[in-house]
Amino acid sequence: MSDIEKVDSYLTDAKIFFLATTDGDQPKCRPLGLHILHDDKIYFGVGDFKDVYSQIRANPKVEIVATRGEDILRYYGVVCLDDNPDVMAKTWDALGDLKAVYDENGWNMKLFYLDDATAEFRDMFSVVESFEFKY
Repeated sequence: MSDIEKVDSYLTDAKIFFLATTDGDQPKCRPLGLHILHDDKIYFGVGDFKDVYSQIRANPKVEIVATRGEDILRYYGVVCLDDNPDVMAKTWDALGDLKAVYDENGWNMKLFYLDDATAEFRDMFSVVESFEFKY
């Protein structure tokens, strides 16, 4: 299993993970579940009408945190927006009926992956394993 596959597998096992951004000087955090591994990058998606999209455009440095019991994944880096059509098709397949809601409202899904990223697999006290990803 490759390093990025380890990160993707952890996110899959965790089911829900948290994306942290900033809004000015205020930290913001929200739960996400969508992630798609494609071409050795993990893609995430957010609606362009949501505050989170404005926040990642204003400050593209973000962190994703997931947990499985007592171990933790911290995955942080710089958002790289990428409306890859293959990933978008997989996104809508994964989200099912949500595409109709987006279409009815004129909303757009924006895809991104993390560049200049670090994934830290941690226990409660230290980093157990760490990987860097640069694209």
